[in-house]
Amino acid sequence: MDSYIVFCLFSFALLSYSYLLNHCCRNRRTKAATRLPPLCKAILTVFGLLLPTLSFAIDQTGETSADQSLNLTHHWGGYLVVLLFVIAYILAMLEEITDLRKSKPMVFAASLIWVIIAGIYAHGDMTAQAGAAFRTTLEAYAELFLFILVSMSYLNAMEDRGVFERLRVWLLNKGFNYRQLFWITGFLSFFISSACNNLTTALLMGSVILAMGKDNRRFVSLSCVNVVVATNAGGSFSPFGDITTLLVWQRGVVPFADFFSLLIPALVNFIVPAALMYFWIPEACPVPIEESQPMKRGGIAIIVLFILTIMTSACFENFLHLPPTAGMMMGLTYLKFFSYYLQKIPAGLIHSQKDTEEYQLEMQAERDLAVKDLTVVKEGYIDYFGPMKIMHRMEKWEHDREEQLNEPFDVFTKVANLEWDTLLFFYGVMVAVGGLSFIGYLELTSQYLYTGMDPTIANILVGFASAFVDNGTIMLAVLTMAPDISQGQWLLVTLTAGVGGSMLAVGSAAGVGLMGQTKGLYTFTSHLKWTPAIVLGFFASIGAHFLINGHYFIE
Repeated sequence: MDSYIVFCLFSFALLSYSYLLNHCCRNRRTKAATRLPPLCKAILTVFGLLLPTLSFAIDQTGETSADQSLNLTHHWGGYLVVLLFVIAYILAMLEEITDLRKSKPMVFAASLIWVIIAGIYAHGDMTAQAGAAFRTTLEAYAELFLFILVSMSYLNAMEDRGVFERLRVWLLNKGFNYRQLFWITGFLSFFISSACNNLTTALLMGSVILAMGKDNRRFVSLSCVNVVVATNAGGSFSPFGDITTLLVWQRGVVPFADFFSLLIPALVNFIVPAALMYFWIPEACPVPIEESQPMKRGGIAIIVLFILTIMTSACFENFLHLPPTAGMMMGLTYLKFFSYYLQKIPAGLIHSQKDTEEYQLEMQAERDLAVKDLTVVKEGYIDYFGPMKIMHRMEKWEHDREEQLNEPFDVFTKVANLEWDTLLFFYGVMVAVGGLSFIGYLELTSQYLYTGMDPTIANILVGFASAFVDNGTIMLAVLTMAPDISQGQWLLVTLTAGVGGSMLAVGSAAGVGLMGQTKGLYTFTSHLKWTPAIVLGFFASIGAHFLINGHYFIE
């Protein structure tokens, strides 16, 4: 009976998912406006009608929990929890189709999961155990939330000060050919993503690729594939590079310094497919682009403060044995004090002489261009007021640019601009996964993966799974399983979960972001053509890890 129930629940979820995907494909082909289909509404209605049955489920589990020692893995209450999680995750994956923010179904399902668990334990007079389990999960999320809050605040501050835009303009003005740009954007993506989030890095490099090669479809497509692979690989060897490494470091499974032993394997993962794609890159040179973008005051200082914050966090963890989050929160105060400094000190005292000279030269060039044609002769008439119009626009542009450079900096504005939907989504995921673990499902999965088969094979499968499911969710599940494996295996699963998303364009935020940015020049299919090369790099990086870090596998 239990097997029949779980089969029905999963069949219901899979049929719902299949129908929604089919509806999406039809809408994409016909370019029709995507709306939630009637059957989808019916599915959600049925899901809503299931909610009143929670009390009945609690009653039933309460009657049998004593006999089963609250093991809900083969109980209707457990099956209902799994169904809630599956439906919520499917809705989160279909965010682009339904326009429903992924945090909403995830947080709602996570809350219902713990309502069910708490109700079951209340019938067994064991509410203290359920409460303690939830608080443990909440504490883990609180550490992750504060850590990400500080990191995102710094990244938003650097973006506001024009740090990334200045880098983009520098690349555009150097006159590199397509093959040089292919390697430069790849290596920059690799190293920038070790400190910045993958999506920001990918979009930054994507803007350079589009600006230089928008007329060369092959260059744009191959360079975007290269950037996705490089970005995911670069985030896999740094504790700050990706949510997977951050989770592993937060749990204390891998020490800070040991992450950098994955540098060479991560490089191999990036270079192998890049070397294969290189021969298909055209040898021509794009048309140079003359563009200027001065960095706002305080940009360099914020970069230095971010590096200092990372060092502070590492010292807190290695020398004081305090959570890394404590060091990050101290680093946030560096940014807050510097924000106070920027607000109180006049802008003229902070601009460097070099920036001032560059700005003056840029303005003179614009004025010369404005007065080049004093009459603005067009076919059929002469606009005698043309020069005045041009000069008026120049004065307004100069005023706006100066105002932009001197714009006051407020750190609390940067905190308000965080990706709150992502942060709340991870709350839902962590709380829901914590509930599944408390019920016992992750323990069963761990026994199957890490006891029933070789840990190396299991960790490779985790990498392939991360191409379809969010790598943060995958890594969180593995950490919650807490398998008894060597340090080398923990580093291996960190590597595979981090780079596995490169196999598909939709396997990581970097790929999804670039598909939206390039508007058809880089697609799911164009990425899929190079999946064999990416898989080759995936296995080459695993081989490099065993070759270089073999001593970590000795227990």
